[in-house]
Amino acid sequence: MMLGSVLNPINSTIISVALVPIGRALGAPASQTAWLVSALYLATSLGQPVVGRLIDIFGPRRLFLLSTGLVGVAGVVGTLAPNVGVLIAARVLLGFGTCAGYPAAMALLRSEAKRTGRDSPGGVLTALAVANQTIAVVGPLLGGLLIAAGGWRATFALNVPLSVAAVLLGLWRLPKSAGTGEAPQRGRLAAQLDLLGMGLFAAMLISLLLFLMNLHLRDCYPLAIAAAAGTAFAARELRAATPFIDLRVLGGNTPLLATYGRALVAYVVAYAFLYGFSQWTEEGYGLTPFRAGLAQIPMFLVAIGVSLVSGRRKSLRGKLLLGAAGQIVACLVILTLTGKSPLWMLLLVALIFGVPQGLNNLALQNSVYFQADPERTASSAGLLRTFAYIGSMIASSATAASFGQRADTGGMHRLAWVMLGAGVFYLLLTVFDRTLGRAATTDAQAAK
Repeated sequence: MMLGSVLNPINSTIISVALVPIGRALGAPASQTAWLVSALYLATSLGQPVVGRLIDIFGPRRLFLLSTGLVGVAGVVGTLAPNVGVLIAARVLLGFGTCAGYPAAMALLRSEAKRTGRDSPGGVLTALAVANQTIAVVGPLLGGLLIAAGGWRATFALNVPLSVAAVLLGLWRLPKSAGTGEAPQRGRLAAQLDLLGMGLFAAMLISLLLFLMNLHLRDCYPLAIAAAAGTAFAARELRAATPFIDLRVLGGNTPLLATYGRALVAYVVAYAFLYGFSQWTEEGYGLTPFRAGLAQIPMFLVAIGVSLVSGRRKSLRGKLLLGAAGQIVACLVILTLTGKSPLWMLLLVALIFGVPQGLNNLALQNSVYFQADPERTASSAGLLRTFAYIGSMIASSATAASFGQRADTGGMHRLAWVMLGAGVFYLLLTVFDRTLGRAATTDAQAAK
């Protein structure tokens, strides 16, 4: 479960220190290399809930093996890519290939709880969160090491051995049947999958993300398409016998909807920092990719420590409030940085960001596990990632708009204001969410 779930964050974060070397090697500006980030999130945002729904019906084994095998194919394509266009295609393949890991892990946890009668997965959820946090934060450092050893292509080649290991472990250890409820019925497969609903969801999401990747009023037609597709999607799902996303149940689950909203704004801050700050430390501050990765080591250490200490604590509100405060403080410190700031200030920013990095993902993941319909655990977990990736797309768009051709200090400050606004909104969503108390009570009762 841990290896499969980290395939996505490792590819999400390792690229952060490779964007500048790729741009230099292939003659592409920052506005073009930003598509290497956007492509993965576009594919993953669409694929996570779709694959999650398939896992809910069929169990995780087959979907996990197919998806992780695709990761290896994408690694080969990226390693041999002659231009940015092929690299973007490889990132799309990586996005679809890494879709199954996290929903499969959540579905396995739920199925084991049902099998054993013990719905107290606090330790496993913490381990899962720590694994993802470790990879997410150590990714830039690993990327710097790989670039120093074999160039930026090594960051794509890494996927080949990881894919082989994941497939072999999946064949060896994953149970052949571990669905979370509905068994596939012959003759009704298309109805169970709700292919029309999936298609409308895809049209809505792709149009929305294309609009976010190119924020100009003169090019607002993708937003209109997204609105039309969204209306058709809602009408379809409200009438479907077995909807892809049950809007009737989801609409009545206020705690889960609030969790999705918090995930979106939290990841705007997290990924704007990950990509924007990393690019600025290289181009605006002058660090090498390896040293840029080293500068984020404090965040890695703090995030792991915070996740381990807070993992078994029942309070969701406390974790979310502290995570919001950490984001706001870090953004304020970024606004004071210049190209001549002492190195210890960069390390201080990474140190502060380690607190929300360790708290927010853990709290959001635990919220979904206990708030979601047990029969749709995997698809609900996939939707959490979808909202997170929409946040990352907003962050990517904001990063491209703030930097333009070069990641200078002025652009970093403009991006920091966007991050600060999102951090304040995240804080307000948490302060005024009255459902968190009930969520925490459910969490505590389930853990007994």
